[in-house]
Amino acid sequence: MPRTVILGDESAEREIPIELDEIVRRGAQRMLQEALDFEVCEYVNRHAHAQDEEGRRQVVRNGYLPKRKLVTGAGCLEVEQPRVRDLRDPGDPQRGEFTSKILPPYLRRTKNIDELIPWLYLRGISTKDMQPALEAILGRDAKGLSANIVTRLTTVWHGELDEWNRRDLSKKEYVYLWADGIHFNIRLEEDRQCILVLMGATKDGTKELIAIQDGFRESAQSWKELLLDIKSRGLEVDPKIAIADGALGFWKAVGMIYPTTRSQRCWVHKTANILNKLPKHKQPQAKADIHNIWMAETRKDASEAFELFVSKYKDKYPKATQCVANDEDELLAFYDFPAEHWPHLRTTNPIESTFATVRHRHRKTKGSGSRTACLSMVFKLAQVASENWRRLKGSQRLLQVIAGDKFVDGILEERNAA
Repeated sequence: MPRTVILGDESAEREIPIELDEIVRRGAQRMLQEALDFEVCEYVNRHAHAQDEEGRRQVVRNGYLPKRKLVTGAGCLEVEQPRVRDLRDPGDPQRGEFTSKILPPYLRRTKNIDELIPWLYLRGISTKDMQPALEAILGRDAKGLSANIVTRLTTVWHGELDEWNRRDLSKKEYVYLWADGIHFNIRLEEDRQCILVLMGATKDGTKELIAIQDGFRESAQSWKELLLDIKSRGLEVDPKIAIADGALGFWKAVGMIYPTTRSQRCWVHKTANILNKLPKHKQPQAKADIHNIWMAETRKDASEAFELFVSKYKDKYPKATQCVANDEDELLAFYDFPAEHWPHLRTTNPIESTFATVRHRHRKTKGSGSRTACLSMVFKLAQVASENWRRLKGSQRLLQVIAGDKFVDGILEERNAA
């Protein structure tokens, strides 16, 4: 709603409706114009020594360039950029050409606006709704920001992904590794797309995205190609432990490429698999029994909870108990690592939570049109999400893990004095 400003003296007051946004826009336009004038004035004064034989300046102002419209966070601004003429001989090595650092040639949108477009798209604004959304934020003069820009952006993102997938990893070492395959529907293709994702934790506890590739049903061959690729780019040191679901493809591949890396099955995936093998009326109690296993204080307590679960359900539901019994060692591997890290090691949540945003984006747009567009968007979304990733709790313990120090039930075992 417009605000009202009262002008005049006490005897004659009149009200003028005025939009606050318009005040901001005009103020920003005036400040930008003044900044451009000052920039040119400073440039001309720096070259005041350049004079001809009659003492006339050779670097002078020469009116204005045609008016330009610039889309900014304050709306669409119309400015006149001052023109500068350098009258010195073209062969003079001192002769130069003025270029504004404030308003470079051909700039039509400020950087924050260029960042706003992919931000809106990645947060769920469809291409057909892009223009109305931008007009609501920037005003109706914000032209030239159509859905075609988003289409071109996906091409740019794919180029960034290709470059990112060729980056040098020789200076990297990841102590922990998370892996998962994320499935998406592709509108223009019949098969679902599986994108293989790797994340890692560095020795200072920072979580980083390592790889994103288009896979084939999480097959061992697809995972092997991904792991061989990152190893060929310098990731030689075996991670201490890898966390993933029960997909056999990844575990077969990681055993070949990083043979000393230990295995930790994701408890969230495992719980879902077990419950799927039980009738619905049994699932709440079974879920509580499973929770007692992976939340136990010690490995001994967890093993006892394991035995209790198996004995409780094996007679009527052997498939459910077999599902958990087969992977007992891999499900309890986290007990040999610092207790502060257990919340990070028991599940693939670092990946799952990040890609919840990706799935939200797909629900909004009913899936990507092509595999390339989907892969590019997943990459860009993951980059955006990574800016908010937190370091691992107890990150100082990672150096002890790298050194091979032994942890028993999450507690560092003191070495015997020599």
